[in-house]
This record gives sequence, C-alpha cells and structure tokens, in this order.
Amino acid sequence: MKKFENVTVALEGNSYFGGAVTSRTLIFADGSRKTLGFMQPGEYEFGTDAAELMEITSGQLEVKLPASNEWRKVKDGESFDVPAKSKFQVKTTMLVDYCCSYL
Repeated sequence: MKKFENVTVALEGNSYFGGAVTSRTLIFADGSRKTLGFMQPGEYEFGTDAAELMEITSGQLEVKLPASNEWRKVKDGESFDVPAKSKFQVKTTMLVDYCCSYL
C-alpha cells in the first residue's frame, strides 16, 4: 500500500457537485499539496489553476482532456496529466478513489 508520511491534513474537506465528489487536502513539509478523494457515479467537469497529475487508486473512469475530443478509459493504477488553466471532463459508473497532485 502506498502511504504518505509527515503530512498535515486540512480538517475542512472539499465537496463538489452536491457532495458527489469529495476530497481532503494533504500538505507536505516542502509546501506541496495533494488531495485524496472519491467520486460517486456521474459526469463532472473540473477546472484547474495549476497543472495536475490525477492518479486513480481504485475504480475506473473515462476522461476527456482539453486537447482531445475523445474519451479515454483510466483504471486503478493508471494516471493522467491535466494542464494548468484548463477544463477536463470525467464520467464514471462506479465509485472512484483518486489522488490529485498539484504540479
């Protein structure tokens, strides 16, 4: 099991789309941040400020990135990069557990 050590966890959670997507922010000693979260089945569009690495830790989703017109399947153990200042879409039919790193 992958684990993070020596981190601060923000007590206040993040909730989007009426609670269908939730996450908690981890802050590392060097100031970098990650969020750990869950997505309920559904379709969502997210916007980014910073570039992101989205790692799927369980479940499966489809993603449509800003530079593409096609949906791509991403399953547990796989990841995708999202450019800064962009929007991307995801859809899933199952609960998805993810880790988002801000680059």
